[in-house]
Amino acid sequence: MSAIPGRREAEVRRAMDGPYPVVPADLAAAAAARGARLLRRRRTLRRLGWVLLLAAAAAFTVWAALTRPWAAPPSGVSPPLEVW
Repeated sequence: MSAIPGRREAEVRRAMDGPYPVVPADLAAAAAARGARLLRRRRTLRRLGWVLLLAAAAAFTVWAALTRPWAAPPSGVSPPLEVW
């Protein structure tokens, strides 16, 4: 069992001492472009969410003002008719 960690350590050391992998030249530009796209998408979705929330609040306000759901409904039974 003690040979396995030593062998792994030797492999890691050998990999670290070797040449570094080649990095694409446009890696930083591509990462920056992707980050900008993600920020733009996130900002657009946040704005859309706020617009939908405000539209829903406005629609609820108009509905409540027109229907007055807090008022008691009119009674379906009329009071008894008294003769004068």
